[in-house]
Amino acid sequence: MVNQSAYATAGVDIEAGDRAVELMKAHVARTNRHEVLGGLGGFAGFFDAAAFKDYDHPVLATSTDGVGTKVAIAQAMDKHDTIGFDLIGMLVDDLVVAGAEPLFVTDYIACGKVVPERIAAIVQGIANACVAAGCSLIGGETAEHPGLLGPDEYDIAGATTGVVEKSKILGAHRVRVGDAVIGMASSGLHSNGYSLVRHVLLQQAGWSLDRHVDDLGRTLGEELLEPTKVYALDVLDLIRNVEVHAMSHVTGGGLANNLARVMPDDHTAVLQRSSWTPPSIFRLVQQLGEVSQPDIDATLNMGVGMVAMVPQSEVDAALRLLNGRGVQSWVLGGVQAVEGPGAAVLV
Repeated sequence: MVNQSAYATAGVDIEAGDRAVELMKAHVARTNRHEVLGGLGGFAGFFDAAAFKDYDHPVLATSTDGVGTKVAIAQAMDKHDTIGFDLIGMLVDDLVVAGAEPLFVTDYIACGKVVPERIAAIVQGIANACVAAGCSLIGGETAEHPGLLGPDEYDIAGATTGVVEKSKILGAHRVRVGDAVIGMASSGLHSNGYSLVRHVLLQQAGWSLDRHVDDLGRTLGEELLEPTKVYALDVLDLIRNVEVHAMSHVTGGGLANNLARVMPDDHTAVLQRSSWTPPSIFRLVQQLGEVSQPDIDATLNMGVGMVAMVPQSEVDAALRLLNGRGVQSWVLGGVQAVEGPGAAVLV
């Protein structure tokens, strides 16, 4: 009989954690930028800041976030290698809207039981998304919480750091009356509003995740687990080649509320509903849940994941660049002068 450690008896498997680290090493290594120092397994991640000497006034930007209840869909479907895109999308695209280049990410995975293959799949998705965003995964933590989380339950969160030249920070201070508002299509729900979506589709409507939905062209589970679009490299290319005044990442709170955060006083972004058609998943949630238009607008992205404000003279160049990179983009509206705090409205 093999004697079990006291910690293992309490529900924490140190050996399983070590196996998970071994399985994830190759995924993490693929994300390494040349500035990354050292390897996985130390107490801290190191990133060489010597490149900052090429900046006149480098400013660090940071963001932290999680995935929310979308992890419940991944757990129910036992598919864990895409949820990392939802984490990284929420992190890095909050930086790029200020003009910052994401440099590195650290992640945190809390679970009821360490299953090495499952942890490695989660990290694989995070690493794939880091590669797509051009940043490095330089550290993280996997914590086993028996009794707090069930054996098949987990949650993930992370933090990211980027850098931007101070004089090139984007934001409300650059927005001008007459600017065009360019919308960039989302890949679906992304990772916001899932408490509403799960309540409406799984509880109220009683749909199963393996139900094929004709309007979606696939099963409900496949639609709900569609990874968040990571815009980082596309947006950075746009900023380098086109005059951009401000950007908004459309996350919790919806399109108008997020855009209002980067609008100066006495300016309003007027957005034309007729300029795009939200994908079917948004209509299904609204109809089956009898959700009012204001409620759904304030909860889901409605098919718009990122917004840029540019001078009218730059519209054609911006659309050509973004669509050329495979980011479906269009003129969503424009900036007008009004009295009062900065705002955005859908008409």
